[in-house]
Amino acid sequence: MYSIPMNKPTLPRRAIAKGALRALFNGAVYVISEHPEVLKRAIEDGVTLLQLRDKSGDAAGIRAKASSLLKHPRRNDFLFILNDDPELALEIGADGVHIGQDTDSVRTRVLVGDAFLIGKTTHNLEQARQAERDGMDYLSAGPVYPTPTKPGRPAVGLEYVRAVAENLSTPFVAIGGIDETNIGDVLSAGARTIGIVRAAALAPLFLNRIKTACK
Repeated sequence: MYSIPMNKPTLPRRAIAKGALRALFNGAVYVISEHPEVLKRAIEDGVTLLQLRDKSGDAAGIRAKASSLLKHPRRNDFLFILNDDPELALEIGADGVHIGQDTDSVRTRVLVGDAFLIGKTTHNLEQARQAERDGMDYLSAGPVYPTPTKPGRPAVGLEYVRAVAENLSTPFVAIGGIDETNIGDVLSAGARTIGIVRAAALAPLFLNRIKTACK
């Protein structure tokens, strides 16, 4: 099992210094699921970045799912991010929220405050640069490859991963269609955190590959 390096801060912590945040996103797997069981398995596998993404559930159902994770006995070992809903993320005690291009970054920061993590979905370098100017704590870059989790969304390819790695200082998560056959190419393009949805069962393998690449 991959373990958190000793120089990384105890988790969770909303007010994380930028340098420490970059360390958390250097050599990590970011698991996204609507199923608490999948996220709990990821915790056992040593994953430190988790996102609950439930596109169809109501607020009560999402609260219940989040509660089972926030009460996890290893709560201090991971950051818990909620997708899409800043107000609900604050209410349930998440560490942050992940928002898409259809949500205003500046307004979200005003709502949640400076001590709350905000991640932003990006598909091109202009969006990524704008997110960095808006003070987003981390970005997602993708989908790198075609994926059924983003139907109709063209893949951005390795070129975008490389562009973000070379041009921005904000931590980023490469995501979309990444599996055991292509993770090496994504890491070679400069990614140091890999997001997975359908491939959550591969988290231990991914962690080992990323750890090796980040040495």
